[in-house]
Amino acid sequence: MSGRRGFVKQMATVLGSFAIASSIENSLKDGLMAAETKSNHLTPPEFAKDEEFWYWVRESYTVSPHLINLNNGGVAPQPKVTQDAQDKYNRMCNEGPSYYMWRILDAGREPLRENLADLAGCSAEEIAINRNSTEGLNTIIFGLNLKAGDEVVLSKQGYPNMINAWKQREKRDGIKLVWLNFDLPQEDDAYFVERYVSAFTDKTKVVHLTHMINWTGQVKPVAKIADEAHKRNIDVICDGAHSFALMDYKIPDLHCDYFATSLHKWMSAPFGSGLMYIKKDKIKDVWALLSNDKPDGDNIRKFESLGTRSFASEMAIGYSLDFHNMIGTARKQARLHFLKNYWAEKVKDIPKVKLNTSLDPKYACAIGNFSIQGMEPGDIDNKLLTKYKIHTVGINWENIHGVRVTPNVYTSLKDLDKLVRGIEDIAKNGTKI
Repeated sequence: MSGRRGFVKQMATVLGSFAIASSIENSLKDGLMAAETKSNHLTPPEFAKDEEFWYWVRESYTVSPHLINLNNGGVAPQPKVTQDAQDKYNRMCNEGPSYYMWRILDAGREPLRENLADLAGCSAEEIAINRNSTEGLNTIIFGLNLKAGDEVVLSKQGYPNMINAWKQREKRDGIKLVWLNFDLPQEDDAYFVERYVSAFTDKTKVVHLTHMINWTGQVKPVAKIADEAHKRNIDVICDGAHSFALMDYKIPDLHCDYFATSLHKWMSAPFGSGLMYIKKDKIKDVWALLSNDKPDGDNIRKFESLGTRSFASEMAIGYSLDFHNMIGTARKQARLHFLKNYWAEKVKDIPKVKLNTSLDPKYACAIGNFSIQGMEPGDIDNKLLTKYKIHTVGINWENIHGVRVTPNVYTSLKDLDKLVRGIEDIAKNGTKI
């Protein structure tokens, strides 16, 4: 929906229609209806600063009053409506597990697949529902037909589980891994494109790209790199764990052949939920990771032979998807970029403090990373938690050394002001508690 007035009306209507949302219906509905008096024509950047609206979004979560959670990049909490849905479906299943799981809830997978595909901007026949990015990307990595001597280009700043998957294929099958190492942050598409292109040879079969690097929030120009790869008949895998349902794009916009993400990050879906995308004409080229009667077939569902799983968790994804759609990806992206820059702008000129993340919305969004001269990331993280009850994460990976800060839609400016005070204190007085 384009207008805030229409958005608020739909939010209130949907929440009012959920019997399972009775615990939040009245306060949230009233708050949103009160917010209806606001402007109907706010742009995403204007919407990002509407603190009254974001207050009611915060109220939609069960935010701890004792901890400021700024590690949403690892895993995000679910809104109350999703928690209630999962609880309802779990109790339903326990009344008659095989009946409610296999005959009732299992029927909800196809509508969910269609709704996820709509957000992803692709065919439902290209979407598999699974548990996380690791599962999706491992399925692709181990399912591709590669032989000894085939080359794969990837980055040392990738996610460890993916790096280890490729190392396993190297050890098992004799493929050759070609490593790139980046200095971050960067605000130049050509820097990345040229580095990847220079690594391609006539033996390169796959390039593995991380859309948003989890350590610093760096965004890569995936589509431009993919275009160069396709000119050379190289397949493109994209790790979208930290960009999907945060940045305003559709999967086909990335020009990749394979893609996976975790829905328990920026969609705030139940823990252990994700999706995998494979371009329709590529499905037959990827073997199913788990047993299937047609492991080399062209049906995306061959990747969902997981056996017994949490149907309650899977069906609750739909409530997080609805909640996300009500906010809108463009508005969410604008808000989270605003929050990242809010604290980053305040600390970037503090003596000894260094930002390791771009402030440009083209090259970063929610995730930020900072370091303090002469101090270990883990010690900074520990003091923020011990003294200020702010949960971040210290990063020491390859050439990246700093503290990662990741707010979410429920994060308040007051929370970030406290973070700034904490960083000022540590930069001036050190990490000793």
